[in-house]
Amino acid sequence: VDGLITALGFSNQEAGSVASANLYGAALGALLIVFLIRKLNWQLMALLFLAGLISIDLASMFVSQPDTMVALRFADGFVGGMLVGTGFSVIARTDGPDRTFGVLLFVQFGLGGLGVMMLPGLVDQFGTRALFLALIAFSSVTLCMLPFLPDYRVDAAEAAARKALHGKIRTVPLVMTLIAIFLFQASNNALYAYIIGLGEFFGQQGAMITTTLGVAAWLGLAGAGLVVLISDRFGYLKTLVAGLAITVVGTWAFLQSDVVWIWIGANCLIGITWAYTISYLLGLVSRFDTAGQMAAMGGFASKMGLASGPALAAMIIGESNYVLITWAAVAGLLACLLVVLYPARLQDRLRR
Repeated sequence: VDGLITALGFSNQEAGSVASANLYGAALGALLIVFLIRKLNWQLMALLFLAGLISIDLASMFVSQPDTMVALRFADGFVGGMLVGTGFSVIARTDGPDRTFGVLLFVQFGLGGLGVMMLPGLVDQFGTRALFLALIAFSSVTLCMLPFLPDYRVDAAEAAARKALHGKIRTVPLVMTLIAIFLFQASNNALYAYIIGLGEFFGQQGAMITTTLGVAAWLGLAGAGLVVLISDRFGYLKTLVAGLAITVVGTWAFLQSDVVWIWIGANCLIGITWAYTISYLLGLVSRFDTAGQMAAMGGFASKMGLASGPALAAMIIGESNYVLITWAAVAGLLACLLVVLYPARLQDRLRR
């Protein structure tokens, strides 16, 4: 968002619309893959999706009009959403999906921290080309890794056991878990899509903002690392209540971002709890089957949330209404906490 505003002169609303189009496309792609993942070769699909992403990112380097950028980034999101949904379905087939999602976020936050520290400066020098070249680089590395992944076939016996376990109570807790994922991602991303502008609104300087965001993203490694170490040892209810409660406190603290240590502390706190909490939310929805369809559905809910947050924020931000966005994020996180209580408690009871 900030790169489009800085390099191409997009308004807050135009840049937010591009980001939302990208994520709505991703949500649609993640939903579509739910119905295909059992029938198609996931490795071949991943190969095609990565080639598509690289092609679209190359084309995006030569676009400067908001409407064209919205269309291209929607297409990019659609292909990327199918790829992420495919990956989530494979993760759900592992022995410990919570822990595997933790590893995924460990990598994501590590590289994400590097990105938010370096990319704003590179955009100033090279324009939006730097953004899309970074995306092409990540897709290329992923393409090189693909041949080394095993098949992760569905275990029929385990699938039957899980189906028997969840047969009578599956729909309600599943839907509530998906809603919780949506609310969590929407609330966080409504704020973080405009986090650089929020910092500037409260008087923080550009170098301080990007450095803080980079450090906060790296601290997300600690949150993801905790998931890898703890796994489901304490059950879902305790871990999710703790993660969400701390996220609410950190988000509320942004209202005092004019105090530098509160600005730094709030970013660092959410950097940890975002990775920690979303790992468990995705792990929880993965417990409903072994083929990975519900995990892919979790990817859809996640992408819908990530898209809807900036879309809502773009509608209410105006020139600088960052306080209202912050309160909306707090309200969404509290709603997420209430919604997830039942499915988390039920899953813990089933495990016992």
